[in-house]
Formats: sequence, C-alpha cells, structure tokens
Amino acid sequence: MNWDETESPSATDTVGAAERLVAASASVDGEDQAVEAALRPKSLDEFVGQERVREQLDLVLKAALARGATADHVLLSGAPGLGKTTLSMIIATEMNAPIRITSGPAIQHAGDLAAILSSLQEGEVLFLDEIHRMSRPAEEMLYMAMEDFRVDVIVGKGPGATAIPLELPPFTLVGATTRAGLLPPPLRDRFGFTGHMEFYGSGELERVIHRSAQLLDLEIDAEGAAEIAGRSRGTPRIANRLLRRVRDYAQVKADGRITREIAAVALKVYEVDARGLDRLDRAVLQALLGLFGGGPVGLSTLAVAVGEERETVEEVAEPFLVREGLLARTPRGRVATPAAWTHLGLVPPQQPGGQPGLFRT
Repeated sequence: MNWDETESPSATDTVGAAERLVAASASVDGEDQAVEAALRPKSLDEFVGQERVREQLDLVLKAALARGATADHVLLSGAPGLGKTTLSMIIATEMNAPIRITSGPAIQHAGDLAAILSSLQEGEVLFLDEIHRMSRPAEEMLYMAMEDFRVDVIVGKGPGATAIPLELPPFTLVGATTRAGLLPPPLRDRFGFTGHMEFYGSGELERVIHRSAQLLDLEIDAEGAAEIAGRSRGTPRIANRLLRRVRDYAQVKADGRITREIAAVALKVYEVDARGLDRLDRAVLQALLGLFGGGPVGLSTLAVAVGEERETVEEVAEPFLVREGLLARTPRGRVATPAAWTHLGLVPPQQPGGQPGLFRT
C-alpha cells in the first residue's frame, strides 16, 4: 500500500476537529470562549508551566521597560492550546501596552497588512496567530516593517506605479505558529526572541486545574484534579475544557464536588479514556488493529476505514497517538505498536519464530 507524505491543511481547519472534547484547537462556542478568556492568566507570575520560556521572556520584557523601549519581536511556536495567545496578552500587559489581534489567514494581501500596521500606536503589541499562513506579499512587507518600522505603499499600476514610504511607530510583533518549519528564514531571523512551547506534565496540569477550579468556584480534591490532568493530553486548554464538562456532570449527577470517581465516570460519559483517547483516536487504532492486523497501512486507506477525511486522521488523531507511543510511521505506512494492542486489550499476531508482526518494512 502506498503511503503519501504530502503536506496537508492545518489541523485547526480539518473537519470535525473543533467538535472534539479533546481537540487542542480553540473552541468555536461563544460561551466556552468567554469562559476560556476568563481563565487566562493575566501576568507571568500567574502563568503555570513553560518555566524556561517564561523566565527568558521575563528578562526580555523587564530589560525593555528599563530602557524605556518597545520589546523585541517575539515568536512563539508549539502545538495548539499550550498558551501562545495567553502569553501574547501577558506581554502587552507587562509592557503596559494595547494589543491588536489578527491571524495569518486573515491577511491575504499586502494592503491588508499595511492597513493594520499604519493604524498601530507607539509601543502597541500586534499578535499575529498562525503567522506561517500569511500570504507571501504580506510576508515580504512585514520584513521591512519589523526591521525598519517602515512600509512602502504602492500607488497606481504598471509603469506609472510609485512607492510611497510610510513611517511606522515602534511596535512589538508577537507571532505564533504551530509549524515553525514553514516560516521562511528571513522572517524567522527578524524575531529578537523565539520561544518553543512544550507539552505540560501532569503536575503542571494539576496546578492549572486547581487554579481554574478556584476561579470557577468549584470544589475539587487532589485526586480529582489528577484524574482530569491524566486525560488532558499535556494541554492546558484541554484540561480546562474537561474540567468544565466534569463540573456539569458533578452538578447534575452528584453534589457538585469533583472527586476521582466523579471525574472518571463523567469522562467515560464523554468517551475520553484513561490515556486521553477519544472516539476518533480509538476508531483509528481499532481499524489499524482489527482490519489491517496492526499495519502497515496507507493513510488514505486508514482514513476510509474510519470514515474520516485523510487530513483529519493525519493532523488531528495521529500526532497524539504517535506521541503516546501507540502508533508509528514506517516507509510503508502506519503500524500499531505493542502498547496499542495492550491498550485495547488485544493480542498482537505472531510471525514464525514467536515475534509480534508489528514493524514489517
């Protein structure tokens, strides 16, 4: 079977990604967005986790304040839901500056970017999410804006076109990307500080959950927080989302207090298992194991078997399964690991000689 490694669209655009309880993409529900905003830390001191990035960023911001200058441009990379947007807002707060928020897909023409840049105030923070998806003409205009605080606005067309230089006030660009490798080197090199966001450990997620529970006026014990943290896929956004769903269950089916037992039963209702896998993740593993004997199998064939789009399997389900050691990629396709068979309570097929037939190449 063929295995296609071509690029696919961003996971945030794939069908059904935002509907999953364990999706790391931002919620599209208005009420959930409001709650997520209320739970965001407002300062670096409140921000949990990312110790190295937080310490380095603190030095950058304090040094800029001491000089009375705007902070260097900041690039934050990492998976969705780890706090890039939150850190951009904290940067603005720490610098006592307003913030303008936009995204790469929203800037498809150089004129779109010129309109935003020309309206910035001195010292303002411009947060550009998914910066790698900005159009090439806008990207090239951004080079000069970041380095020289100037853009050239083209007036007219053809031989009569003229470039009018437009001076910009000093500003701080905060770019966020889930795919830093897609940024061209000239753009990446213009950022004064680059921070890579790592997945959170269970202890850090428990601190996030306790903080959020306090803000939501919820009673939760240490074991209940640990149970939710263990199913949160290393992502604070998912931890907060699971906490809110467990809260709903506890308020309707129990006395409102969240314990390990309540959390486990509630998340079983929402089909999130002990390792954080949901219906789609298990469907991929069950198809891989049950229909294809553990693989190898091509991505397109696997997607058809689970009734999902190819991009959904590749960018929504697969990264977590690989990170958890449940799925591997070989030159011939996807294969299940021994841990996948164990997780689903199945026995792997044996090759002659008594060895599991898992990693055939």
